[in-house]
Amino acid sequence: MSKEKNGDNKLRNFLYENSIFLVLGSVVALIWANLDASWGHTSYSHFVHFDLHALIGGGHDSTDGHHGGFTVHFLVNDILMALFFAIAAKEVWEAILPGGSLSNLRKAATPLIGTLGGVIGPAAIYLIGALAFGQFRELGDGWAIPCATDIAFSYLIAKLIFGTGHPAISFLLLLAIADDAIGLAILAVFYPMAETQFVWLLLTAVAVGIGLTMKRYDVKSFWWYLMIPGVMSWFSFYMAGIHAALGLVPIIPTLPHALKDTGLFADDEGHSDALNEFEHWWKNPVELILGLFALVNAGVVLSSFGTGTWLVTMGLFLGKPLGITLFTLAAMKFLSLELPSGMNVRHVIVMGCVASLGFTVALFVSTAAFPTPGPIQDSVKMGALLSFLAPITAFGSAILLGIRPVVFGPKKAKSAFGQSKVGATH
Repeated sequence: MSKEKNGDNKLRNFLYENSIFLVLGSVVALIWANLDASWGHTSYSHFVHFDLHALIGGGHDSTDGHHGGFTVHFLVNDILMALFFAIAAKEVWEAILPGGSLSNLRKAATPLIGTLGGVIGPAAIYLIGALAFGQFRELGDGWAIPCATDIAFSYLIAKLIFGTGHPAISFLLLLAIADDAIGLAILAVFYPMAETQFVWLLLTAVAVGIGLTMKRYDVKSFWWYLMIPGVMSWFSFYMAGIHAALGLVPIIPTLPHALKDTGLFADDEGHSDALNEFEHWWKNPVELILGLFALVNAGVVLSSFGTGTWLVTMGLFLGKPLGITLFTLAAMKFLSLELPSGMNVRHVIVMGCVASLGFTVALFVSTAAFPTPGPIQDSVKMGALLSFLAPITAFGSAILLGIRPVVFGPKKAKSAFGQSKVGATH
């Protein structure tokens, strides 16, 4: 391989593996929306809510795919992001399969309880703050925004702080997988797109049945599962009023799998089964989708700071580390659970600060909680964007608590949770 080709591959891998497209999309959106106090934000808003039907000779601007418009926002948030949540669901599903990182409840109990703290803590801080500011009615629906953890970015920061192979990284990823599962449930239950029509979920059941039948008859290509039961399930979610971005989630367990979880960040993961082939094929395209997602959702005017901004940031930067730390300590004191070898409470505190980076899902929940564009939506989006400051508090807490990077060997890293790596997505 030529040096130029090798250099191209290194650059490409760097872009995909470090979520650079997500960062670039965010930066472009922020610059675009702030080019001019009026023109910049207006042109950005027209782009986001541009009705794609106009490209074929009809349509009109609309802010909602459910109300007459196939907009850019709807295409990205409701259709393309379904692939992102499908990969998240894949990681959760593999984690609970036999041999997966969450299959042994005794080993996974401590991070699972820490996960509850990482959800309850931010939500409680947000809601208490909304009451204290006297804006509970206007802002209360955003309680789930600071509950998110952006796994890819958190993983990168954790490696720099703790060192490659440190058990705190496995702990964080286990916590993040469980956080993904809770996040999917929260979106489905608490943030419907419209009035829920449960009868349409019968079509989801039919789709799952078709997927299981295909699996029984040894249909190996993941494309058939996406194109037939996947499309049916997405359509049923859309018609039922449940967020359509979750539409592929029920189909994931029907894909043939190898009953082995090596994880998204593992180097030796095979792709011989449909479930892993699905992830392997879509992993890089989903990074591009996340770039589009950031471009479509991160364009807020920098003057959009408001009560919602502070509620989200307090939830993330205060509620997340407090919740994770207190719930983990409670699990150790009252349930006699233990931390993995090589970890102590200082690592848990720093890990909670790392988990405060909630960008991707926090931004998504912002639009789900407050679907109408305006000052409230922009203020909570600004809070999600400010979670990019989490590395500052994470590195700061690591320095204060004397945490230094330590490289663990493969055997020692494996002893933490019974496997060398666990998987997660954004």
